[in-house]
Amino acid sequence: MSRYSRHLPPLDTLIAFEAVARTGSFTRAAGELYLTQSAVSKQIRLLEDQLGTQLFERRARGITLTTAGEHFHDVVEPMLDKLLANVQRLKSGHGNRHVSVICTHAVAQYWLFPRLLRFNEQHPGLTVNIHASNDINESLVADYDFGILYGHGRWRSLQASKLFDEVIYPIASSRWDISQVDSLAALQAMPLIQLDASAWNCLDWHDWFAHFGQRYQAPADALTFNQVNLVFDAVMQGMGVGLGWESMARERINSGLIRQVCDFEVRTGQADYLVHDRQALPSPAAQVFAEWLLAQA
Repeated sequence: MSRYSRHLPPLDTLIAFEAVARTGSFTRAAGELYLTQSAVSKQIRLLEDQLGTQLFERRARGITLTTAGEHFHDVVEPMLDKLLANVQRLKSGHGNRHVSVICTHAVAQYWLFPRLLRFNEQHPGLTVNIHASNDINESLVADYDFGILYGHGRWRSLQASKLFDEVIYPIASSRWDISQVDSLAALQAMPLIQLDASAWNCLDWHDWFAHFGQRYQAPADALTFNQVNLVFDAVMQGMGVGLGWESMARERINSGLIRQVCDFEVRTGQADYLVHDRQALPSPAAQVFAEWLLAQA
């Protein structure tokens, strides 16, 4: 008998426990699992007997998790989520020829997509599927082969490799005359496109100027967007001067579409990282993609 079968509860009891804890009801859990209520109750009793502790408190108006149940649920739920994600990945063939990546819309459009074109030319037998979401967080990465996360590079559940540092400077369309912008005061006199960063962990013009000890207040009628990629598109259309992230701007600068307005730039100390679940071994296809992308970065 293996150490798992000797010491771990049956998988069915863990699935039943998760369903009851999530729904707060034996009846609703039974309906979800296509079992009778008595069958679910029996599985929970079996689990509690094997663990030697009570997981639920049965009350007249329903059930609640005990303290031990809450701690156990914190372990069981992410474990089942990871198991499900890996099973689905194998079923869909992602372990053989496909690689899945989650990242923000801006990173997907302006940094990752141009590199994917080159990757596809060199590795035509592999397919990279991108899921763009601005709600990306540490817990979502387990559902994908990789994520690209912004931050400090230290996440408890993730292995991280730096892709690029955060460097921010003013950018404008190449059609603009920026020859007179030789100081921060001259820059503030330009039509600055505003980024409403209230919902994002990123700099706006107020923060950017503060790095140089300069005060800045945006005009009441200033052109404002709530997405980094919208600011970038407005700059490309010649609507004003915007904050440019090096990772987004470099290829457009090299191609002559936009230009860096002045030599002032802010290095925040933050970066974007290629991350994956520490508990999941990347597939051979995922390893090929990661090694190639890190070499490009």
